[in-house]
Amino acid sequence: MKILLTGATGYIGRRLLPILVNQGHDVVCLVRDQRRFDWDDFDDDFLAHVEVREADLADPESLANIPKDIDIAYYLVHSMTSSYSDFSIKEKETAINFAEAIKHTSTRQIIYLSGITNADDLSEHLKSRKNVESYLQESGKAVTVLRAAIIIGSGSASFEIIRDIVEKLPVMLAPKWLKSKCQPIGIRNVMEYLAGVADKKESFDKVFDIGGPDIFTYKEMLYEYAKARKLKRHIQTVPVLTPKLSSLWLYFVTSTSYPLARNLVDSMKHDVVVQHEGIDEIVPLKKYAYQETLEMAFSRISQKNVISSWTDALSSHKIKENFMDFIDIPKHGCFHDVREIEFTRSVDEVQENLWAIGGTTGWYFGNFLWKIRGFLDKLVGGVGLRRGRRSQHDLKAGDALDFWRVLLANEKERRLLLYAEMKLPGEAWLEFRIKKSGKAYKLIQKATFRPLGIWGRLYWYSVLPFHFLIFPKMAKNIVNS
Repeated sequence: MKILLTGATGYIGRRLLPILVNQGHDVVCLVRDQRRFDWDDFDDDFLAHVEVREADLADPESLANIPKDIDIAYYLVHSMTSSYSDFSIKEKETAINFAEAIKHTSTRQIIYLSGITNADDLSEHLKSRKNVESYLQESGKAVTVLRAAIIIGSGSASFEIIRDIVEKLPVMLAPKWLKSKCQPIGIRNVMEYLAGVADKKESFDKVFDIGGPDIFTYKEMLYEYAKARKLKRHIQTVPVLTPKLSSLWLYFVTSTSYPLARNLVDSMKHDVVVQHEGIDEIVPLKKYAYQETLEMAFSRISQKNVISSWTDALSSHKIKENFMDFIDIPKHGCFHDVREIEFTRSVDEVQENLWAIGGTTGWYFGNFLWKIRGFLDKLVGGVGLRRGRRSQHDLKAGDALDFWRVLLANEKERRLLLYAEMKLPGEAWLEFRIKKSGKAYKLIQKATFRPLGIWGRLYWYSVLPFHFLIFPKMAKNIVNS
């Protein structure tokens, strides 16, 4: 079959693509920017069954790029990480545009991954997800909706939030929504359901709730995680934390963004357990218990084999969807800090050090200062350092790297280019190159800052002392570590 896959570079889509190709399908990946597609991850035989087309769901004219001979279409996009106030407007707009475009194709079925929405008084997030179902039905095509509670897997937002909370807080005063019930599902089961309902007529125009075999309160889920990690934790729920305070609590304790924290908190006041059943008669499978899904996630992390992360979703208020346009660093009106270190040791070892930067490795000098900068960024609503990185040794364009976004990670050219997603009165790039220098090599480390007005200039001069302290030793340690 010919399958259209939206969200192909996102958390779910990146994992679903190889499954669909391995099942023998031809897959058309709809992406905003082809430069972000992970070409290097696949061999020529695999890519022979993959076509990448550029289109923006917010731009109806660009959707003319969707082929007409599509059989199945996956709708795997959402706007949870965008502004808390207008994400539902964006979700409505993109869903309606997509439905209108699909009308003019031979698509037999749209498959949509949504959230469990069985409560009467839904949060804005869940209400928006449910509304998207009706917008997609306006396409006139059969729609299959799979509604999940929270998804547990390496790199998933739910798993990383649970991980942050339990690993960092031995004792916690937590919001009352921890008493709500949830039926978590492992990412492996989600993939099996998504692939399994394709072209199954008995699933057309049906809604199914999907979940694992366990039902816990969120508090019990935290204790179960602690049990898996052999950690002793004490959790006391208190009624005084309002949704806003709860969101701030989640935002500062975990690596999540504030819009995502607010959407999650609003949704967690409801029980999210399976009610719309019947999926197992169409896609029979082994359901993995919560403890099993945790062990699978731990295994992926220990093997440094995290395929995708929730932080792949863009969170910067400045770069948004066209972040790849920032590869061309401006030459005028900028401040620069350039450091060059010549070395004779193995160039591959130095490049390996460079590709491991950030996350648990840190920044090779002054990590406590980087942490302070990350904390200050959190205080003003930025992303902070807690996002870490998807994999400790693998980098791809679009990856989050602490409070940076990877624009380019070219191993052949030995070039790494990062763009700052922290709150700044301007724009910042951090670039690393390794070049041949006579019989040796040299590492070129270049920080570029384009200030915005007088505040941007004042900011640059205020941080210069830290640059003089950090950047020379940082470059030196990348070479010598």
